[in-house]
Amino acid sequence: MNGWPAPTEDRGLTEAEAAERLRQFGPNALPEPPPVRFGRILLRTMREPMFALLAATALLYLALGDLGEGLFMVVGATVSIGLVVIQEQRSERALAALRKLAEPMAHVMRDGSPRRVGASALVPGDVILISEGDRVPADATMLEGDPLLADESILTGESAPVSKAPIMDGAPVSWDEGGEGSPCLYRGTLIVRGRASALVCRTGPATTIGRIGASLATIRHEA
Repeated sequence: MNGWPAPTEDRGLTEAEAAERLRQFGPNALPEPPPVRFGRILLRTMREPMFALLAATALLYLALGDLGEGLFMVVGATVSIGLVVIQEQRSERALAALRKLAEPMAHVMRDGSPRRVGASALVPGDVILISEGDRVPADATMLEGDPLLADESILTGESAPVSKAPIMDGAPVSWDEGGEGSPCLYRGTLIVRGRASALVCRTGPATTIGRIGASLATIRHEA
Protein backbone atom coordinates (compact mmCIF):
# COMPACT_ATOMS: atom_id res chain seq x y z
CA MET A 1 0.00 0.00 0.00
CA ASN A 2 2.25 2.73 -1.28
CA GLY A 3 5.04 1.57 1.03
CA TRP A 4 3.10 2.03 4.26
CA PRO A 5 3.45 -0.81 6.78
CA ALA A 6 0.70 -3.39 7.13
CA PRO A 7 -0.58 -4.57 10.52
CA THR A 8 1.17 -7.53 12.06
CA GLU A 9 -2.22 -9.28 12.26
CA ASP A 10 -5.95 -8.53 12.11
CA ARG A 11 -5.87 -7.92 15.87
CA GLY A 12 -3.87 -4.75 15.31
CA LEU A 13 -0.52 -3.56 16.58
CA THR A 14 0.96 -4.04 20.00
CA GLU A 15 1.65 -1.01 22.17
CA ALA A 16 5.38 -1.50 21.64
CA GLU A 17 4.98 -1.55 17.84
CA ALA A 18 2.74 1.51 17.98
CA ALA A 19 5.28 3.40 20.10
CA GLU A 20 8.08 2.55 17.67
CA ARG A 21 6.05 3.69 14.66
CA LEU A 22 5.04 6.87 16.49
CA ARG A 23 8.74 7.69 16.85
CA GLN A 24 9.28 6.87 13.18
CA PHE A 25 6.31 8.70 11.63
CA GLY A 26 5.52 11.32 14.25
CA PRO A 27 2.13 12.16 15.77
CA ASN A 28 -1.05 12.06 13.73
CA ALA A 29 -1.50 15.83 13.84
CA LEU A 30 -1.61 18.55 11.24
CA PRO A 31 0.99 21.32 11.45
CA GLU A 32 -0.07 24.20 13.68
CA PRO A 33 1.01 27.82 13.33
CA PRO A 34 3.93 28.71 15.61
CA PRO A 35 2.98 30.40 18.87
CA VAL A 36 2.91 34.19 18.79
CA ARG A 37 5.95 35.48 20.67
CA PHE A 38 5.94 38.35 23.16
CA GLY A 39 7.99 40.60 20.88
CA ARG A 40 5.64 40.09 17.95
CA ILE A 41 2.58 40.90 20.07
CA LEU A 42 4.31 44.02 21.40
CA LEU A 43 5.30 45.21 17.92
CA ARG A 44 1.81 44.59 16.55
CA THR A 45 0.24 46.47 19.44
CA MET A 46 2.54 49.47 19.06
CA ARG A 47 1.56 49.74 15.40
CA GLU A 48 -2.06 50.41 16.33
CA PRO A 49 -3.12 53.98 15.33
CA MET A 50 -4.41 54.76 18.83
CA PHE A 51 -1.06 54.05 20.45
CA ALA A 52 0.73 56.00 17.74
CA LEU A 53 -1.56 58.93 18.54
CA LEU A 54 -0.80 58.64 22.26
CA ALA A 55 2.95 58.55 21.58
CA ALA A 56 2.73 61.58 19.28
CA THR A 57 0.73 63.47 21.90
CA ALA A 58 3.28 62.64 24.61
CA LEU A 59 6.15 63.84 22.39
CA LEU A 60 4.25 67.05 21.64
CA TYR A 61 3.77 67.79 25.34
CA LEU A 62 7.46 67.14 26.01
CA ALA A 63 8.49 69.33 23.06
CA LEU A 64 6.33 72.16 24.44
CA GLY A 65 8.00 71.82 27.82
CA ASP A 66 4.99 70.43 29.71
CA LEU A 67 6.93 67.68 31.47
CA GLY A 68 4.09 66.58 33.78
CA GLU A 69 1.53 66.09 31.01
CA GLY A 70 4.14 64.48 28.78
CA LEU A 71 5.17 61.93 31.40
CA PHE A 72 1.51 61.26 32.22
CA MET A 73 0.82 60.43 28.56
CA VAL A 74 3.93 58.20 28.36
CA VAL A 75 2.89 56.27 31.47
CA GLY A 76 -0.67 55.96 30.18
CA ALA A 77 0.49 54.65 26.80
CA THR A 78 2.88 52.18 28.47
CA VAL A 79 0.19 50.82 30.78
CA SER A 80 -2.26 50.48 27.88
CA ILE A 81 0.28 48.61 25.76
CA GLY A 82 1.13 46.32 28.69
CA LEU A 83 -2.53 45.47 29.30
CA VAL A 84 -3.11 44.64 25.64
CA VAL A 85 0.00 42.44 25.47
CA ILE A 86 -0.95 40.55 28.64
CA GLN A 87 -4.50 40.00 27.36
CA GLU A 88 -3.24 38.67 24.02
CA GLN A 89 -0.86 36.27 25.74
CA ARG A 90 -3.70 34.97 27.92
CA SER A 91 -5.85 34.49 24.82
CA GLU A 92 -3.08 32.50 23.11
CA ARG A 93 -2.69 30.23 26.14
CA ALA A 94 -6.46 29.73 26.36
CA LEU A 95 -6.69 28.79 22.69
CA ALA A 96 -3.83 26.30 23.08
CA ALA A 97 -5.61 24.70 26.05
CA LEU A 98 -8.88 24.50 24.10
CA ARG A 99 -7.13 22.82 21.16
CA LYS A 100 -5.72 20.23 23.53
CA LEU A 101 -9.12 19.58 25.15
CA ALA A 102 -10.82 19.30 21.75
CA GLU A 103 -8.43 16.63 20.45
CA PRO A 104 -10.51 13.98 18.65
CA MET A 105 -10.54 10.45 19.98
CA ALA A 106 -10.40 7.17 18.06
CA HIS A 107 -11.19 3.51 18.72
CA VAL A 108 -8.18 1.36 17.84
CA MET A 109 -7.16 -2.27 18.21
CA ARG A 110 -4.06 -2.53 20.41
CA ASP A 111 -2.68 -5.76 21.86
CA GLY A 112 -5.68 -7.61 20.44
CA SER A 113 -8.39 -5.54 22.16
CA PRO A 114 -10.23 -2.30 21.31
CA ARG A 115 -9.34 0.82 23.22
CA ARG A 116 -9.96 4.55 23.00
CA VAL A 117 -6.94 6.77 22.34
CA GLY A 118 -6.27 10.29 21.17
CA ALA A 119 -6.26 10.51 17.38
CA SER A 120 -2.76 11.98 17.49
CA ALA A 121 -1.47 8.61 18.80
CA LEU A 122 -2.53 6.70 15.68
CA VAL A 123 0.24 5.32 13.46
CA PRO A 124 0.38 3.64 10.03
CA GLY A 125 -0.57 0.01 10.51
CA ASP A 126 -3.13 0.62 13.26
CA VAL A 127 -6.55 -1.01 12.87
CA ILE A 128 -9.28 1.49 13.76
CA LEU A 129 -12.97 0.91 14.42
CA ILE A 130 -15.32 3.50 12.92
CA SER A 131 -19.08 3.90 12.92
CA GLU A 132 -21.86 6.30 12.07
CA GLY A 133 -21.18 9.82 13.28
CA ASP A 134 -17.38 9.40 13.50
CA ARG A 135 -14.87 11.61 11.77
CA VAL A 136 -12.22 9.48 10.11
CA PRO A 137 -9.07 10.21 12.18
CA ALA A 138 -6.49 9.31 9.50
CA ASP A 139 -6.27 8.13 5.89
CA ALA A 140 -7.24 4.46 6.00
CA THR A 141 -8.49 1.58 3.87
CA MET A 142 -11.67 -0.25 4.82
CA LEU A 143 -11.01 -3.84 5.86
CA GLU A 144 -14.42 -5.25 6.69
CA GLY A 145 -17.80 -4.36 8.14
CA ASP A 146 -21.20 -3.00 7.17
CA PRO A 147 -21.58 -0.96 3.98
CA LEU A 148 -20.29 2.51 4.75
CA LEU A 149 -21.51 5.87 3.55
CA ALA A 150 -18.97 8.67 3.88
CA ASP A 151 -19.48 12.41 3.46
CA GLU A 152 -16.37 13.58 1.59
CA SER A 153 -17.58 17.15 0.98
CA ILE A 154 -14.66 18.52 3.01
CA LEU A 155 -12.39 17.31 0.19
CA THR A 156 -14.58 17.22 -2.93
CA GLY A 157 -17.34 19.74 -2.26
CA GLU A 158 -19.93 17.10 -3.19
CA SER A 159 -22.79 17.07 -0.69
CA ALA A 160 -24.00 13.54 -1.49
CA PRO A 161 -22.29 10.81 0.59
CA VAL A 162 -20.46 8.02 -1.24
CA SER A 163 -20.41 4.30 -0.49
CA LYS A 164 -17.25 2.52 0.58
CA ALA A 165 -16.33 -1.13 0.01
CA PRO A 166 -13.74 -3.32 1.78
CA ILE A 167 -10.38 -3.58 0.09
CA MET A 168 -9.80 -6.73 -1.93
CA ASP A 169 -6.73 -8.85 -1.15
CA GLY A 170 -3.84 -7.78 -3.35
CA ALA A 171 -5.80 -4.96 -4.98
CA PRO A 172 -3.83 -1.73 -5.56
CA VAL A 173 -4.90 1.40 -3.69
CA SER A 174 -5.24 4.70 -5.52
CA TRP A 175 -5.64 7.59 -3.10
CA ASP A 176 -6.19 10.03 -5.97
CA GLU A 177 -9.38 8.32 -7.09
CA GLY A 178 -11.42 7.67 -3.93
CA GLY A 179 -15.14 8.29 -4.32
CA GLU A 180 -17.87 5.73 -4.92
CA GLY A 181 -16.98 2.10 -4.22
CA SER A 182 -13.43 2.89 -3.13
CA PRO A 183 -11.96 1.36 0.04
CA CYS A 184 -10.16 4.65 0.80
CA LEU A 185 -11.30 6.62 3.84
CA TYR A 186 -9.90 10.11 4.20
CA ARG A 187 -9.05 12.00 7.35
CA GLY A 188 -11.69 14.56 8.30
CA THR A 189 -14.51 12.94 6.34
CA LEU A 190 -17.70 11.97 8.17
CA ILE A 191 -19.17 8.48 8.36
CA VAL A 192 -22.94 8.90 7.93
CA ARG A 193 -23.90 5.22 7.95
CA GLY A 194 -22.39 1.84 8.80
CA ARG A 195 -19.69 0.33 11.00
CA ALA A 196 -16.34 -1.06 9.87
CA SER A 197 -12.71 -1.68 10.68
CA ALA A 198 -10.02 0.07 8.67
CA LEU A 199 -6.25 0.00 8.30
CA VAL A 200 -4.49 3.31 8.92
CA CYS A 201 -2.17 4.01 5.99
CA ARG A 202 -1.24 7.69 6.27
CA THR A 203 -1.15 10.03 9.25
CA GLY A 204 -0.50 13.69 9.99
CA PRO A 205 0.86 15.82 7.14
CA ALA A 206 0.99 12.75 4.85
CA THR A 207 -2.83 12.53 4.76
CA THR A 208 -4.77 14.00 1.85
CA ILE A 209 -6.13 16.86 3.93
CA GLY A 210 -2.64 17.43 5.39
CA ARG A 211 -1.19 17.79 1.90
CA ILE A 212 -3.93 20.22 0.94
CA GLY A 213 -3.11 22.28 4.01
CA ALA A 214 0.59 22.26 3.12
CA SER A 215 -0.23 23.46 -0.39
CA LEU A 216 -2.40 26.29 0.93
CA ALA A 217 0.41 27.34 3.26
CA THR A 218 2.64 28.03 0.26
CA ILE A 219 0.24 30.60 -1.20
CA ARG A 220 1.78 34.06 -1.13
CA HIS A 221 -0.50 36.76 0.26
CA GLU A 222 -0.42 40.07 -1.56
CA ALA A 223 -1.54 43.45 -0.42
